[in-house]
Amino acid sequence: MVQRGPEPTTLAVASVDAGGSATYTFYCQGTADRLFTLPGPLPVETRAVSFGTCSLVLEPGASAYEELMRREARLGRFVALDPNIRAGLIPDPDAYRARFGRLLSSVSFLKLSEEDARWLGYDIAGWSAAGPAAVVVTRGEAGLTAYTRDGGVYSVPGEPVRVVDTIGAGDTVNAALLHALSELDVLSAGALAGLTGSTWRQVLGFAARAAAVTCARAGAEPPFAHELRGLA
Repeated sequence: MVQRGPEPTTLAVASVDAGGSATYTFYCQGTADRLFTLPGPLPVETRAVSFGTCSLVLEPGASAYEELMRREARLGRFVALDPNIRAGLIPDPDAYRARFGRLLSSVSFLKLSEEDARWLGYDIAGWSAAGPAAVVVTRGEAGLTAYTRDGGVYSVPGEPVRVVDTIGAGDTVNAALLHALSELDVLSAGALAGLTGSTWRQVLGFAARAAAVTCARAGAEPPFAHELRGLA
């Protein structure tokens, strides 16, 4: 279902400071990813769809992704959203925040960094009421916290690691969370609502370990699942 065209791929340039934290510059004028159009029906075995970052900013593709999200939510599929805010790409912050608010009614699971949450207004209760069964906020070395619609709050600390750089850490967390939820066979809003605190901490801990491995490597090099087996 890949959509191909002659346009170049968006280029992201990462700048890493002395502590390993990365900032990004994007070159996206006239690139292929912003020309995404709504695809036909997804394969029947599709269990979940995940959205985020530039795809929800660059028009006309952003509107097509919004339409796809709404369509798949209506079909009952698990919808994950990681806004992964890149403020330099967003020409109208108020319009983007309004779009984010509209999307929440179609979202089963929301993951975002603490920085993203602050930029968007940090309204966990309001976001949960609008749609997501669970919201996970990442706090770097301070760990992760899951907020559930019924008021549950479950946290784990970050995994101590010598940081080489943080490139790919947020994407690793998102992938690890979705992997863990898939392994538990809870890729539905209803199933998420039934998870216990101990299970949430298990899921969050897995994601924290995955992110630690990524941060210990240069560049975006997330671990394979087998690399995390047996880690405490």
